[in-house]
Amino acid sequence: MKKGILGKHYPAGSEIIHEGETGDCMYVIQSGKAGVFKEHNGKEVKLAELHEGNFFGEMAIFEQEVRSASVRALEDVHALTIDKKNFLGRIHEDPTVAFNLVKTLSHRIRLLNNQHTRIKVNDRRDWDTRPE
Repeated sequence: MKKGILGKHYPAGSEIIHEGETGDCMYVIQSGKAGVFKEHNGKEVKLAELHEGNFFGEMAIFEQEVRSASVRALEDVHALTIDKKNFLGRIHEDPTVAFNLVKTLSHRIRLLNNQHTRIKVNDRRDWDTRPE
């Protein structure tokens, strides 16, 4: 690792976090691209792509639940790991960090709501067109 650089290197194809494991930190991508994947009915579904500046794994800091998805390096990734103590300390130093996190989470919820609505609308159309 180069002097003065924090974080960890994940080669392309390597798993950064695994769905179902216990987590105690979040990650910020400093370089590279990663994919978010979830198992569904025995198949892997790609949920999102993450790039430099994106974060993931933050739910482990707020909830004591297992990881809800896996994240794998799609190309070489360098990511900074942030545990709860350091995260809370950073928020104390700069409250805009919390605002930016909430803003990103709000955006993610809005996207999920839009996807959920499209699924419900499509499902309703299926019911409306079925013969009685």
